[in-house]
Amino acid sequence: MKLNYKIIFHFLGLLLLFNGGFMLLAALISLVYKDGVTLQIFLAGITTLLIGLLMMVLTRNHNKEMNKREGYIVVAFGWIIMSLSGTLPYVLTDSIPSFTNAFFETISGYTTTGASILNDIEVVPKGVLFWRSLTHWIGGMGIIVLAIAILPLLGIGGMQLFAAEAPGPSADKLHPRITDTAKRLWLIYFGYTAAETIFLQLAGMSFFDAINHSMATLSTGGFSTKNASVAYWNNQPIIQYIIILFMFLAGTNFVLSYFAFKGKIQKIIHDEEFKLYFKFIAIFTLIAALIIYFRADVSLSSVDHPMVWGEAESAFRHGLFQVLTVITTTGFISADYTLWTPFLTVFFFGLMFLGGSAGSTSGGVKVVRHLMLIKNGFLEFKRTLHPNAILPVRYNKRAVSGDIVFNILGFFILYMLSFIIGSLGFSMFQLDFESSIGLAASTLGNVGPALGDFGPVNNYAALPPLAQWWASFLMLIGRLELFTVLILLTPFFWRNR
Repeated sequence: MKLNYKIIFHFLGLLLLFNGGFMLLAALISLVYKDGVTLQIFLAGITTLLIGLLMMVLTRNHNKEMNKREGYIVVAFGWIIMSLSGTLPYVLTDSIPSFTNAFFETISGYTTTGASILNDIEVVPKGVLFWRSLTHWIGGMGIIVLAIAILPLLGIGGMQLFAAEAPGPSADKLHPRITDTAKRLWLIYFGYTAAETIFLQLAGMSFFDAINHSMATLSTGGFSTKNASVAYWNNQPIIQYIIILFMFLAGTNFVLSYFAFKGKIQKIIHDEEFKLYFKFIAIFTLIAALIIYFRADVSLSSVDHPMVWGEAESAFRHGLFQVLTVITTTGFISADYTLWTPFLTVFFFGLMFLGGSAGSTSGGVKVVRHLMLIKNGFLEFKRTLHPNAILPVRYNKRAVSGDIVFNILGFFILYMLSFIIGSLGFSMFQLDFESSIGLAASTLGNVGPALGDFGPVNNYAALPPLAQWWASFLMLIGRLELFTVLILLTPFFWRNR
């Protein structure tokens, strides 16, 4: 079956329309704050809109049937074309004149990685900073999921796209129609963003800082408007606790948030992934907080004054904040955890491989996959003793098909191979061992802060240009959970069948 290129380009044009519309919103913010770059951002938006409109007009007479192959192409290339067009506000405003740096910053935004090459964030015009946060917010839930909410207007079914955009082990749907699912997800996403913005304002943040940090939190992205990230507000613990709450929600399956609003609390309480996610956070926070309290000096790694609420509270807050920001792959910083103890440095490096829940905006392997791997590992002991017994892996009291278990095993092996190859790739650019493995784990897991020369208080400006492209590739495959991108690199995918 030949690929329907017209529908692919038609949909990519639609994505550019969305991107251009969001750029015009950033131009409006630029106008409100009078930062001097309104015209440049406006031109970026109009250019993107016109290219998108031209692509849609030229391909308007397309076959409206979309198969799975075309769905994968649209998702993977959709992310690339969004990132390419998303560089325009940076380049035209001269905020990031280098195209390589601009592309890195943009794809870091869309993939919600939060790795930045900007040395002084606070001098960047407000319209550009708002656009930077918008790339997070768009990528967080997925521009594809947003787009399929209006696909019925075009007469196109979107199930293939949703499968490619969210290829995790579970396919919970809030509504039988995928369009309604997308609308409900975005409504929850928007509602959480608005709520956090209000809470942060009430806690003392300016409106601009509040909305930018809310978009970065709910997308689990981590771009901040301050050079010190959230450590800027270390003397205002209530602000950090608000961000902690919404990081937790962002790392939770959004389907569970829907059930909570419908009053179906039992579904949340009995969800195995949520219970393990909560236990992980509680246990890891306890470990980190105790070590910080007894062994580390927080004042060396932040501008915190522990006596604001007490040393014990400060240790607990920093432990909880850093555990959540790494597990949910948000990447905010309240302190430089690499200065605490060597154990905690390795500890947080290990957490980069955990990830939040499936159906959340987090990156990483995801908690449900770890849960399945652990359960299947224990069942292998039983199968060794009882080779003829039928012992299926169970999740939420239901047997999981062998295909899903094999898919998870394959994903985990592929993820670790990607990490090893990613580390080797960085080492070829003369980076030391600690920096190489830190960069690979951070970019593949969409975490943001890495280790070594690219740790929490540093940025990615020192990364060589070719290494930035390598990092961009790892961010992309990590965000789209490997298969969606890597399948495009196989010869049989492109064969006409």
